[in-house]
Amino acid sequence: DNFSPESVNDTAKETCLNWFFKIASIRELIPRFYVEAAVLKCNKFLSKTGISECLPRLTSMIRGIGDPLVAVYARAYLCRVGMEVAPQLKESLNKNFFDFLLTFKQIHGDTVQNQLVVQCVEFPLYLTLYSPAIDWILQCIAYRAPEILLTEMMERCKKLGNNALLLNSVMSAFRAEFIAARSMDFIGMIKECDESGFPKHLLFRSLGLNLALADPPENDRLQILNEAWKVITKLKNPQDYINCAEVWVEYTCRHFTKREVNTVLADVIKHMTPDRAFEDAYPQLQSIIQKVITYIYDFSLLFSVEKFLPFLDMFQKENVRVEVCKCIMESFIKHQQESTKDPVILNALLHICKTMHDSVNALTLEDEKRMLAALINGFIKMVSFGRDFEQQLSFYVEARSMFCNLEPVLVQLIHSVNQLAMETRKVMKGNHSRKTAAFVRACVAFCFITIPSLSSIFTRLNLYLHSGQVALANQCLSQADAFFKAAVSLVPEVPKMISVDGKMRPSDAFLLEFLCNFFSTLLVVPDHPEQGVLFLVRGLLNVIQDYTWEDNSDDKVRIYTNVLHLLSAMTQEAYIYRVDKVDSNDTLYGGDSKFLGEINKLCETVIAQILDHLKTLGKEETLKRQSQLALCFFNTILAHGDLRNNKLNQLSVNLWNLAQKHGFADTKTMVKTLEYIKRRSKQPEMSHFADLALRLPLQTRT
Repeated sequence: DNFSPESVNDTAKETCLNWFFKIASIRELIPRFYVEAAVLKCNKFLSKTGISECLPRLTSMIRGIGDPLVAVYARAYLCRVGMEVAPQLKESLNKNFFDFLLTFKQIHGDTVQNQLVVQCVEFPLYLTLYSPAIDWILQCIAYRAPEILLTEMMERCKKLGNNALLLNSVMSAFRAEFIAARSMDFIGMIKECDESGFPKHLLFRSLGLNLALADPPENDRLQILNEAWKVITKLKNPQDYINCAEVWVEYTCRHFTKREVNTVLADVIKHMTPDRAFEDAYPQLQSIIQKVITYIYDFSLLFSVEKFLPFLDMFQKENVRVEVCKCIMESFIKHQQESTKDPVILNALLHICKTMHDSVNALTLEDEKRMLAALINGFIKMVSFGRDFEQQLSFYVEARSMFCNLEPVLVQLIHSVNQLAMETRKVMKGNHSRKTAAFVRACVAFCFITIPSLSSIFTRLNLYLHSGQVALANQCLSQADAFFKAAVSLVPEVPKMISVDGKMRPSDAFLLEFLCNFFSTLLVVPDHPEQGVLFLVRGLLNVIQDYTWEDNSDDKVRIYTNVLHLLSAMTQEAYIYRVDKVDSNDTLYGGDSKFLGEINKLCETVIAQILDHLKTLGKEETLKRQSQLALCFFNTILAHGDLRNNKLNQLSVNLWNLAQKHGFADTKTMVKTLEYIKRRSKQPEMSHFADLALRLPLQTRT
């Protein structure tokens, strides 16, 4: 593009000139015009002024085209080419438009009218064929045009007797700010237009589209709405009416109060209800809802608009109705800053959420379910009755009955009720009265009867554990036991494979994580007076023993190792953490020798299980796993065992040797472990570690 005619050699110039001579020899006007316009840019090969000289000539050539429709599209094409090759030459654009205005009267001439009769084309339909070409010409003119030129164009249109087609194109092409500032002038011009050719409601629609983008003068706003709505409300055709009303709803919401919005919505309902006309206008009705909630996002104000909910009732088709409900809930979650207990908002949004929930069926996609559940959960989280905890629980009970088919919502309700129980505890500072104790038990009961309805087994396990912890914190000991028993009885049902993000994964890692959390809780759970010592721990160990583990998995040993951590912590005189106002086993048993004896028996049983597993790993292909587990078990004994016990001391030495026996141990790890033991031996009452260090050889790999 960046070259001058002087840099073009003579051969190229001669070839180019030859093209133009050949084009000039075409006898028919229209082919000659289009071919020359198409290669207009090639004038740059010949001279610097070639394009600026050709554009006016081509503009004049179009005057020879007799059919006004053909002529206007020729002008549109020339404007397009002119904007591409010489955007600075605005004069040819203006000339094209003014020439069009001069020949516009041809449209009403006998020749055109007779042709329309022959081809059986209605005049209004014929006029719409001009719109794309005129719109394009005016857009080219209006691009970065000064205000004075746009005013001149407007005056020229007035001289043509306010032709509706031209007026519509002017409003489509000119800047919205220019149109909005002269809104009353345009309304006056629209009123004077002849409606036989181009309907006035389309003109008001074009004006409304501009007013949605730019604000008119403040003093004119109400008058503009009144003038426009006078025309819109008289429209008999529902499709024409809704196409126009949809645009003006945004103007109303943007500049007026809920009273005017309510009036407009009432008028839409009045026009669209007869003969169920709304069924053919769902996209426009959705657009109206979207505009209303965009500008009125205070939901107490929105639901006080009397006709808003009746407007929603027009959405009879389920999938459209659900989409509208989703839009409303997204707006609520986005804009609602503070929690609410407004009964108007709650009732309306519960109805909307219920509509979304009831749309779920066997064919609903998981992504859709997740989206609906997220929206309903967002609403549930925003509901708060302050200190009226009983009312809050009643709301959660009602929500559970309404949203029972969406599992994530039930999970959220369980978490919310648990949080409610903990807030009650916080208010009472842990000292429950008879009333609050009964209320907390009601919260616990809510969770206990809701959890079994969930399908995901790990969700149930974690909620049993979480709810049991909440019950324990609120001194509901028998209820906490019930939760923990339910969790223990559910462990055997854990499948080998579970679906995670749509893919099947082994469940062992998830079960290991859950059991470690469970052990941490069991430390502070006091024994039931009628169930025997450590009844929950024993029950869980029996379940773990009977569970069928994968042949190549060492998770069972890892679990048993964590059980040893728990049992070691249980032998301490005072536990490392506790639940306020709940006496754990350290207080109940007070270090009783029988209790400690029971723990020691359990430890021996668990250690025997671990050693049996290590023996099964003696095959060549499993020696590496044996080495790793032996070192892990050694570290457990080192951290939690009393190595002054000769049996335990000898066991640790055997494990150390086993870890190194087949050369699979990491030398760096072994060296650091031995250094740690030697450092510990220098601490008070840890001299036996020095003897142990002497018995732990480091094997070389040579």
